[in-house]
Amino acid sequence: MSDSPETVLIIDFGSQFTQLIARRVRESGVYSEIVPFQRAEAALRDLQPKAVILSGGPASVLEPGSPRAPMAIYDAGVPILGLCYGEQVMAAQLGGKVEGEHHREFGRAEVEVVESCALFDGVWKEGGRYPVWMSHGDRVTVLPRGFRRIGASANAPIAAIADDVRRFYATQFHLEVAHTPDGARLIANFVHNIAGLRRDWTMAAFRAQAVARIRAQVGEGRVVCGLSGGVDSAVAAVLIHEAIGERLTCVFVDHGLLRQGEAGEVVELFRHHYNIPLAHVDVSKMFLDALSGVTDPEEKRKTIGRLFVEVFEARAKAGAGDGGGGPAFLAQGTLYPDVIESVSPTGGPSVTIKSHHNVGGLPQRMNMRLLEPLRELFKDEVRALGRELGLPEDFVRRHPFPGPGLAVRCPGEITPEKLAILRRADAIYLDEIRKAGLYDAIWQAFAVLLPVRSVGVMGDGRTYDHVCALRAVTSVDGMTADFFPFDMGFLGKVATRIINEVRGINRVVYDVTSKPPGTIEWE
Repeated sequence: MSDSPETVLIIDFGSQFTQLIARRVRESGVYSEIVPFQRAEAALRDLQPKAVILSGGPASVLEPGSPRAPMAIYDAGVPILGLCYGEQVMAAQLGGKVEGEHHREFGRAEVEVVESCALFDGVWKEGGRYPVWMSHGDRVTVLPRGFRRIGASANAPIAAIADDVRRFYATQFHLEVAHTPDGARLIANFVHNIAGLRRDWTMAAFRAQAVARIRAQVGEGRVVCGLSGGVDSAVAAVLIHEAIGERLTCVFVDHGLLRQGEAGEVVELFRHHYNIPLAHVDVSKMFLDALSGVTDPEEKRKTIGRLFVEVFEARAKAGAGDGGGGPAFLAQGTLYPDVIESVSPTGGPSVTIKSHHNVGGLPQRMNMRLLEPLRELFKDEVRALGRELGLPEDFVRRHPFPGPGLAVRCPGEITPEKLAILRRADAIYLDEIRKAGLYDAIWQAFAVLLPVRSVGVMGDGRTYDHVCALRAVTSVDGMTADFFPFDMGFLGKVATRIINEVRGINRVVYDVTSKPPGTIEWE
């Protein structure tokens, strides 16, 4: 929300934890934005942040050409907090010294508070020892002028530093991760006690500001919004409808890759609960024909993304039911993680993660502009906004469903027969999760139809059928995930139901791998 006067700018040096920094700041009631280090100076000018946080990163400040913060950041007169690489780059740029070839620290460690300071106030006491999460090879060995040492660990004698006059603070350890138990409170100290920011980041405030921005951006134009059946696009549609009313038309693309009963639920919600104009477009044959024989997961995603654009292009040319005057905007439920993962500050592979999203823009031939009112929000914030807008709780709480739908849960070739098997197994799995009262404890649960067959015996006969994998993960915002620890009794019950009720499956397995950021889906 770049027009907010109370913004914390987070400069991203490529850390896998950068998104968690933004989450911790927002949890403290303050808006934050992440920008790659290459764009930091422009962001400083455009956002005029009240504070800056320097993220961690995989590089070494000792390497030629390694990332740096623009010096304008240090001259801006705002408080700065450096984390891990952020401490090292701050020290190196301000006249201190960083050295390598020391004892590395990866994982849990203990930090001793050498001196008290505003960053630790009310949380850590001088002389105390506290658990933290370390991830570094280099370390600061000489303090920059004006700084003092405030924390030390076994392998980092200068594990935390402070310049109280300029309000510059830095820690070698990661405050943003759960493995530093007091990290969120220390970040809140920086945001509120040091930077003096108000707790004005609320969904009510976002709602009012977003409605005003939509009205300003759209003017008297018309909008067509693509509904996928998930929470994100639904919340975006209701928000836009509040802003421009009947000048919004929703297009629900029924591509044949939806969960069981999903199409009916979406139509019921928008046509009858909200009375929002809705075009239900059944293009399942077109999608399945195009996906016939396609086995590469990335090609599946790109094919689906291309077909979505073609469907919306056709609706736009037809006027989307608005009397012939085509809409000027295409709205979609792009979220902040989609935007972050599509921009890699260190040139990594994250630019391909969201290949089924149009975060990079639309084909010029469409002569439409993108409207993405949720692109500043994390998933849990979208849910909060949905509640603020009055969406039914069951809909707001529903598990995330990817744009490619069941296509990414059916590795290998997609056929109508395989989709029918998968759809039924998935419905049984979710039904048992709900009956056990576990649905809200799980971020996302789904079945996968593996591209292998298994020999088995059912009754007096031998079978040669599909293997079904079950996955369930816990997460806060969808950026990282861990498997949900079902007990064996539950898994046995689910497996028995699937094998008994779904013809074509004779074996069920449970996926217990943890996934790094951005890889919660199967393929």
